[in-house]
Amino acid sequence: MATPQSTVFLYKGTNRKGQKVEGEISSTSQALVKAQLTKQGIRPKVVRKKPKPLFGGGGKKIKPMDIATFTRQLATMVKAGVPLVQSFDIVADGSDNPNMKELILSIRTDVASGTSFAATLKKHPKYFDELFCNLIAAGEQSGALETLLDRLAVYKEKTEILKAKIKKALTYPIAIVLISLVVTGILLIKVVPQFESTFSSFGADLPAFTLLVLNLSEFTQEYWWIIIAAIVGFVFLFKRLYNSSPGVRKAMDRHLLKLPVVGTIMYNSILARYARTLATTFAAGVPLINALESVAGSTGNIIYEEGVLSIRDEVATGIQLNSSMRASGLFPSMMLQLTAIGEESGALDEMLEKAATYHEDIVDNTVDNLASLIEPLIMVVLGVLVGGLLIAMYLPIFQIGQAV
Repeated sequence: MATPQSTVFLYKGTNRKGQKVEGEISSTSQALVKAQLTKQGIRPKVVRKKPKPLFGGGGKKIKPMDIATFTRQLATMVKAGVPLVQSFDIVADGSDNPNMKELILSIRTDVASGTSFAATLKKHPKYFDELFCNLIAAGEQSGALETLLDRLAVYKEKTEILKAKIKKALTYPIAIVLISLVVTGILLIKVVPQFESTFSSFGADLPAFTLLVLNLSEFTQEYWWIIIAAIVGFVFLFKRLYNSSPGVRKAMDRHLLKLPVVGTIMYNSILARYARTLATTFAAGVPLINALESVAGSTGNIIYEEGVLSIRDEVATGIQLNSSMRASGLFPSMMLQLTAIGEESGALDEMLEKAATYHEDIVDNTVDNLASLIEPLIMVVLGVLVGGLLIAMYLPIFQIGQAV
């Protein structure tokens, strides 16, 4: 059964001293708001839903890095001995994102009314996934919320930093390709037609290469909107197929891992996420089988997702984790050795953290070196596109010069 979504309500009333009070409170219904206020000693007079901004604004979008920062700040407050509810107030005051501040105050209100921290977070699945909520629940049940918050903060920070590096690695070549296409389009639409009017006065046959470029220019001028629509449609259709078809997603994820440079980054980022997530959940006291189920969804690649679920099934039958990982053929020798050492010594979480750090460093170094690795390819692409067009346009002029 789905958890009801929490809504922000505005209220006005009087406290036990007869003083007028007003504010905001998050709950699933107006009746629950009145009950919560009465429990806090407030006699409500007006309770209504907070209106949404006129144009759907209301501040910046809440990003995953905002959640990571919130987790780190909350971990710091709790570690310093500040009560949980007061910690929410302090963190909310320091947030410059109105939407994030509203989310924190909503969580604070629910926790202050007696709802557990984990149950409150489950009301906001858009920002707190099942893994996050389960680890908070484990921390509350074991009385080690301080430790779990710190581990979660490290996990979220490392995960978001890794995502940022991957985006950086993929954005650079994509941006170069887009710029090359734009430059080529401008040349075909604006520059080549100027040469075409000049060539028409030559009265001589044009080279085949020049004719090809002129025909391409005429096609681009006449059907540029179809070309753009086709590209947009292809991207939309591919994205939809990738999200809805496991077969397409599996084929795409498999080929991504085989790409030069980008494949190396994707492969090591998957291994880093696997090791980091498993280390965090296992250290929190989550049973290994349950931890593997959470890890499967965090890999970000359907090949590894299915592989981890298969490992989970084998571990459930009593097979050691390192043996199941070796049988899958998805993990490098070093990670297998570290996992085996961790299982034998009882320090699996520490060994997995070392494996995660190692693969994160590989991603970091590869991304840093990506510019120097891809620059020669960029020069070749730009040279072929731009240089080819220029040669095609000047080739008739050179031929006429030789004939004279």
